[in-house]
Amino acid sequence: MSRIEQRVESPDELHRPGRWIALSVLVLAVLLVAIDATVLGLATPFLTEDLEPTGTQLLWIGDVYSFVIAGLLVSMGSLGDRIGRKKLLLCGATAFGAVSVLNAYAHTPEMMILARALLGVAGATLMPSTLALIRNLFHDPRERSLAIGIWGAMASAGAAVGPVVGGLLLEHFWWGSVFLINLPVMAVLVVVGAKMIPESRNPAPGPWDLASVALSFIGMIGVVYAIKELAAHGPGWENIAAGIGGVLALCWFVRRQLTLPAPLLDMRLFHHRGFSGAVLADLLTILGLSGLVFFLSQFLQLVQGRGPLEAGLAELPAAVGAVVAGLIA
Repeated sequence: MSRIEQRVESPDELHRPGRWIALSVLVLAVLLVAIDATVLGLATPFLTEDLEPTGTQLLWIGDVYSFVIAGLLVSMGSLGDRIGRKKLLLCGATAFGAVSVLNAYAHTPEMMILARALLGVAGATLMPSTLALIRNLFHDPRERSLAIGIWGAMASAGAAVGPVVGGLLLEHFWWGSVFLINLPVMAVLVVVGAKMIPESRNPAPGPWDLASVALSFIGMIGVVYAIKELAAHGPGWENIAAGIGGVLALCWFVRRQLTLPAPLLDMRLFHHRGFSGAVLADLLTILGLSGLVFFLSQFLQLVQGRGPLEAGLAELPAAVGAVVAGLIA
């Protein structure tokens, strides 16, 4: 988003009609992307029985979605600044729905891993587009603060709501149903979003630096892969090399951003303590919540013998807490 988008706005522009309906659609997309990060937790025992993945394959099925989103989030946000955030959002929503069908009907572990990775690519187009569009919808500072608070609350709550949605579906349908629920939601997003959401883009974005895109993706994937393999198998030359390569790529990425006239990510933002503190707090929150939801889902079913819906409801207080804390913050 351009740092120089200042002009005098009329009352109609300040309070755009239909902005709250548009916000509800954007929030729905964020909620669904977050839900898909954890909804598979309760379905894991059923999926394991059907596809018979190895332990490593099972970890990739659970993790590759978030890996790809993390690696492409900055790049997709920058792409939306250039081609149009609404256009990227609608294209991503269409792709998210289509790839969800591939996830639901995957019949081998390899196909499931690929489908989850593609879902992550589509998800990475949705998250930054929604937040940038909120900035374009709400020009009144107080309304914008509330809108961003709602967005953040739904993004946090989605990870906790995932088990409840998954449990409800698994009580009546097969494990693929946790992905097919995406289709009607994305259909609503595309139809309503096309009419209610205004287009926005950076008027002077500069070129999209493909080298920065590659460095951010390689760096994130390398570091996360190294941590995962280190936890699963202990130190080895492969994960050590991946970790070192990932760190070097991220360092190169940061250096490159500081020299580019139109960086993919403005690293100078991290000089502000409020911004850096918020990013760190969000990182720790999502890290803790995602890990807790994944392991708790297995424990409630496989150790305590609860049904999927009962296990999902047992995790519901986390969703309530996330929504309340997000709105207060």
